[in-house]
Amino acid sequence: MAEQIDTKQKKLVELFSELTVAKWLPPVLSAESGFRNKAKMVALGAAHQPILGLVNPQGEAVSLCDCSLYPHDMQILLHRLQRFVQQAGLPPYRVDKAKGELKYILLTRSQKLGQFMLRFVLRSEQAIARIERELGQLLHEFPAIALVSVNIQPVHMAILEGEQEIFLTKATRLEEQFNHVPLFIRPKSFFQTNPAVAEQLYQTAREWVAEFNPSYIWDLFCGVGGFGLHCADKHIRLTGIEIEAEAIECAKMSAEQLGLTNVDFSALDSTQFAQGQAVQDKPDLIIVNPPRRGLGKALCCSLSLFAPKAIVYSSCNPNSLVTDLANIEGYRITKVQLFDMFPHTDHFEVLVMLEKQVS
Repeated sequence: MAEQIDTKQKKLVELFSELTVAKWLPPVLSAESGFRNKAKMVALGAAHQPILGLVNPQGEAVSLCDCSLYPHDMQILLHRLQRFVQQAGLPPYRVDKAKGELKYILLTRSQKLGQFMLRFVLRSEQAIARIERELGQLLHEFPAIALVSVNIQPVHMAILEGEQEIFLTKATRLEEQFNHVPLFIRPKSFFQTNPAVAEQLYQTAREWVAEFNPSYIWDLFCGVGGFGLHCADKHIRLTGIEIEAEAIECAKMSAEQLGLTNVDFSALDSTQFAQGQAVQDKPDLIIVNPPRRGLGKALCCSLSLFAPKAIVYSSCNPNSLVTDLANIEGYRITKVQLFDMFPHTDHFEVLVMLEKQVS
């Protein structure tokens, strides 16, 4: 792990070679195993002998039920789900033949309560009755399964999920908590896959933001509200923007539980939102957490125009991050910190503090 972190840190520093950084903070480390809260399992094999896992480079189906990235209770449940597929007679989908029903099993675990969200991605609704037939016994054996749904993905391609979600339980969201901030996970809403590191990421952002004592914050690409809700209180006005409506509903529930009334979460495109705002109603501080493609030049120009006291940028792609930082004008980079969100891969999360330059 030490060698992995060293390699990642060197890569990050090299990418920032054309930028000036006032302070590099030490990397935040992850556990080596049992850290991942989400399993995306391809359904392989046949209905009488299913395999949940992936296809290796040699074209062989490999089970990932014992993968050490997952906590032990998750591994146990994955083995049981492999047997569930067999008992329910769910034929795994074959992309090459455009036949079968079960495409994926998606399993998400809440760190707070050890509860699970279980999703079956099917080609059609035909196999739902088979799932329901066996579901009662599964829930009896694993009461930690709080939410079960079926996602319908009819396209004959290896696409993870479709638009239609059918809930088989009364619960429609999974409860999580980071640093005493309640958060909710819905089937299609983005959520960090490494809870322990995510907690440290949000806490660090909270501490960095507090240094500026802002009265008005924007949280762009806010997801379920993790960053903004960590930084908000009854004295701070918060606007959160996220294009995924399910995530916005989760953020609103969290704000309600926290008793925050001076908040506004909206399902909008972040770039269009920023371009449509009046400069007179500008925030003191902006938090951005874009997808891998980054902010893009248009949004970088908008951030420069609004000129808040500070910008906190969380990125999962250092390449697009560096491009964006070069396009944000009038700021100096005061802190950069690597968070090892994705151990045993080349990927990592980066948190950057930008402070407005005094002219």
